[in-house]
Amino acid sequence: MSVPRLLTGSPFPSRANSLNLFRLILAALVLFAHSWYTAGEGSGPGIQGENLGGWAVAGFFVISGFLITTSRFTNSAGDFLVHRIARIFPAFIVCLVVTALVFAPIAALWERGTLAGFFTTPVTPLNFIWANSGLKMQHYDIAGTLSTVPYPGAWNGSLWTLYYEFLCYLTIWLLGSLAVVRRSPVIVTGVFVLSVVAYANIDLVRRLGLNEDFVLLMRLLPFFMGGAVVYYVISRFGLSPVIGIGSLVVTVALIAFIPHWGGQVSAPFMAYGLLYLSTIVPQPRFIAKNDVSYGFYIYAWPMQQLLMLPALAQYGMAVYIGATVVLTAIFAAASWFLVERPVMRLAKGRRPTRPVEVGAAA
Repeated sequence: MSVPRLLTGSPFPSRANSLNLFRLILAALVLFAHSWYTAGEGSGPGIQGENLGGWAVAGFFVISGFLITTSRFTNSAGDFLVHRIARIFPAFIVCLVVTALVFAPIAALWERGTLAGFFTTPVTPLNFIWANSGLKMQHYDIAGTLSTVPYPGAWNGSLWTLYYEFLCYLTIWLLGSLAVVRRSPVIVTGVFVLSVVAYANIDLVRRLGLNEDFVLLMRLLPFFMGGAVVYYVISRFGLSPVIGIGSLVVTVALIAFIPHWGGQVSAPFMAYGLLYLSTIVPQPRFIAKNDVSYGFYIYAWPMQQLLMLPALAQYGMAVYIGATVVLTAIFAAASWFLVERPVMRLAKGRRPTRPVEVGAAA
């Protein structure tokens, strides 16, 4: 049976899209949402009980699900894993080092006027780096610093999502090893459905004894797998403007009318709608060539905490957020040019690769 022409479209343009811009906007939304926490002004604006930062992370995951699935099916298993490790780990480790050995000493000098005991007070700077280096955040505090800010002791409240994102990478890496998964969307769709069902019944999951790690994975996995499902749709039928617009409407409706798990069940529609928008919204040339969204995401929270040492929010949220954006953009650019891009070039230089996603997902 043929598919109506209105429901089919052109292949997703692997280069002529604005996904770098979209991810940067999502990272900026996370910064905006977290500003209310770090300034001691509550949880800030939200939708259905979730602050805007949580919805921005959902956007990250649905886009990532599509791009990472594309990468899995256009690379060998080994190259895929090398690329994913190269994309997420080096910049993350550097961020831990900079936070522990540059930002935290600044805070210690500001709050205590001395570095005495800084390297020996738990959680020591070196232990902060070591314990967190596997992506799973074990510690957020460093040597008793950030004791005077409204959100004390937490040097980076954004990094916890990266562990679960990498688990999603491993999920699609393993699934992609099955020949049937390359031919048919049934298994990937089944994983998406099961993850939504698990999150919709998360209280039962807790009563069954599964810990908070599993709960958080089930909160985020549906978004990623929703993006993976959309990979099959777009690869077979192309990207349709009609479905793109309709998907955005369905996304809003599901989130509005289904409390708690409406966002998770909307994930494929959210992914399709964002991907469609990325083909019609232009992006600056600099952003097209330089994906600074990951650096922006990982450095925003430390910048917010540093700027609360002099209580910058007392001059108004606009001043506080604006100053944070500027400082974060500087560190994000440094992360891209000095760490992320060189490492990715090195990783992809192992051999000539087939075309993969535009800007590896953060």
